[in-house]
This record gives sequence, structure tokens and C-alpha cells, in this order.
Amino acid sequence: MDRKTSIFTPVLIVGCLIVMVSFAVRASFGVFQIPIAAEFGWLRSEFSLAIAIQNLAWGIGQPIFGAIAEKIGDRRAIVAGSLVYAIGLVLSANAVSPIEHQTYAWLIGFGIAGTGFGVILAVVGRASTADNRSMSLAVATAAGSAGQVFGAPVAEWMLGFLTWQTTFVVFAGAILAMLLTLPLMRAPEMASKTELEESLGQILAKAFKDPSFSLIFLGFFSCGYQLAFLTAHFPAFVTELSSPIPVGGFLHNIGITTTSALGAVAISLIGLSNIAGTLLAGWAGKRFSKKYLLAGIYTGRTVISALFILLPITPFSVIVFSIAIGSLWLATVPLTSGLVAHIYGLRYMGTLYGIVFFSHQLGSFLGVWLGGRLYDVYGGYTAVWWIGVGVGAFSAIVHLPIRERRLTGLVTV
Repeated sequence: MDRKTSIFTPVLIVGCLIVMVSFAVRASFGVFQIPIAAEFGWLRSEFSLAIAIQNLAWGIGQPIFGAIAEKIGDRRAIVAGSLVYAIGLVLSANAVSPIEHQTYAWLIGFGIAGTGFGVILAVVGRASTADNRSMSLAVATAAGSAGQVFGAPVAEWMLGFLTWQTTFVVFAGAILAMLLTLPLMRAPEMASKTELEESLGQILAKAFKDPSFSLIFLGFFSCGYQLAFLTAHFPAFVTELSSPIPVGGFLHNIGITTTSALGAVAISLIGLSNIAGTLLAGWAGKRFSKKYLLAGIYTGRTVISALFILLPITPFSVIVFSIAIGSLWLATVPLTSGLVAHIYGLRYMGTLYGIVFFSHQLGSFLGVWLGGRLYDVYGGYTAVWWIGVGVGAFSAIVHLPIRERRLTGLVTV
């Protein structure tokens, strides 16, 4: 098929596969909260801190692996990220203390950075035509949610006949196996070092002085908070509701017989509905104001989360919530990255988006850690849930003053 008429190039296909596997493993860690805490008698905050550190390391590692990709090549950066990811998982499988899990979490987080959006979206973007670039980035982003569709349920299924330690090792093998597809990933050559460094300090100075960049940075914080909290704690939240919810009827007929299984399926449904939501966001971002779309997404998340916690929680409401929140899950990624590109140009989009994404990961760290900490203090997740509602409303508001126009005096491509 003619590359000019199809977005599905080998680079996009391989990039989607790598992100899918990477995110499938990442999305499964919430399933291990209860088994690991139960085996060692730890507080919930101990393993939660390990997951929180993963998210922080991911945010720190993204610009680092971006620089590695620019220096030695994309595929070598992905290999390095995969090796670090697998080593972190194997070491975690042999960890017997909270400090060990929290230490190895840095390796896992850096591994996610080397196999996640930062490197993959840059490769996909360069390999796409201008007409296809927006949708190509949305497809690659949606692939992360495709991994989430099966990551948590597969982990739950494996824990039925394997230990969590063995499951970690199997996941490490899956991370390494995806490297077999790398020979097909041949993107256009990188720009020269001189071209990459030209005016970089100037554009960073302009961006940091621009109030719109600060608003984008602040707005992305709540996205990380909400997503990481739900990924890490929602399975446990559903399993340990103060008023246990009966699982029967249709759910029982399709194999969902426990609240633990319901929690894993909820994460899967979030990922499934997000595939459509992210693709729709990629389509809409090319036609409508990105800042208003983002404000609408954060408003929707706020309303959906508030209604879920206020209304009686049932298996049906868990499923409805998962589908509704999932449709808005990663829809912010193509819109936020697209907004950065629209205002500041494509040339240094990777650098600027990496800075904005660090705010996302700071939110992720706080969402996961605070979830575990407040659970230990109050015996539940209600307080941290309402904090998520509040920061979501904040993000909806801060996007409105953004000046959605290209900053003058920038070199663009």
C-alpha cells in the first residue's frame, strides 16, 4: 500500500507493539498490591511507593532516553530501555523488603521511559507524512491502552497458578521478546547535532517566559495523578469496598466471579474504551481548539469521578465508570503534545513535551503514593479520590486562558 495514503507503516506497527507490551506490564502492577502486601505483611503504602517511584523515574527517564536516541539511534535506545526494564522486573521478583522494591522500581521506571511514548512517538512522528502525523501519533498512543486491555487480566489470570515472583519473570521475558521486531523499525535519519542544538536555548527561554507553557505544564499534572492512582489502586479499591458488592448474574456467567477479577477487568475496560477515545481525540484535535477539548476532557473526568463515588457502587457502576473514564483516559496525550507542537513548532517538540510530561509524572508519583499513604491512615481511598476530583477541576480551568497561537520568532518545520 502507498505510504502516502496509509498511516500503517512498519515503523508504526512495530512502535505500537513495543508500546503495547510495555504498557501491558506497567498497567498490571495494581493487581499485585494485595498479594505482595499479604505475603510480607506490609502496609499498603510500601508497595504503593514502589509504583510511585516507577512513575517518577519514567518522567525523569523520558528526556534521558530521548537524548540517547538522538545520540546513538532509536533502536539502540529501545534495546537499552528493554534491558533495564527486564532487569528491574527480575530483581523485583527476588525482592523481600520494601526498600528493595522501591530501589528496583527506578529501573522499571527508566525501562518504561525507554520503551514508551517519549522514544516511540518521536520515531513514529518522523516516519509519518505531515497529513498522517496527527493520526499516527494517536494510533501509537492508543496502542498503550491496547496493552492495558489485557495487562491486568493476564496478570490476574497468571496469579491463579503462578506466584507473583514468577509472573514478574514471565513479564521480563515478554519485554525482551518484543525486541525481535526491531529490525523492521527503520525511521528516517535523525537531524545532525548542529541542527538539533540550533536555537534550543532560545526556544526554551521563550517557552519558559510564556504563561501558556506554564498553564500546559500545570494542567498535565492532574492527568498523571488520576491515571496513576486508578491504575495502581482501583483493583484494590473494588476488591476492598467497605460494603462488599455481590458479583453474579451476567458477570458470573462470563467468568467474573470475584471482586478481585472485577477490578482487573475494570482496568481492561478502561484501556479498551480509551482506544476509541484517543483516536477520536486525534481526529478532533486537527479540527477544533485543543485547549477547549482538553478543558472538556478534564471536566468530564471530574464529573464522572464525582458521580461514581457519590452514587451506590455496584458491579454495573464499576463497569460504566471504567468505560466512561476510559474514553477520556489518554485522550489528553495527542491533544497536549499537539498543543505544544502548534504553539512552539515541531523542531523542539520532543524537548518541550518531555518537560511537560515530567509534570504528568510528578502527578503520577503523588497519586500512587498518596493513595497508599491515605489508605493506611484512613483505611480507604475516599480522601485521595476526592483530591483527584479537585485537581481534575483545576486542570479544566487552567487550560482556558491558554493562548492557542504560534509563538512568534520560532524556527518551525
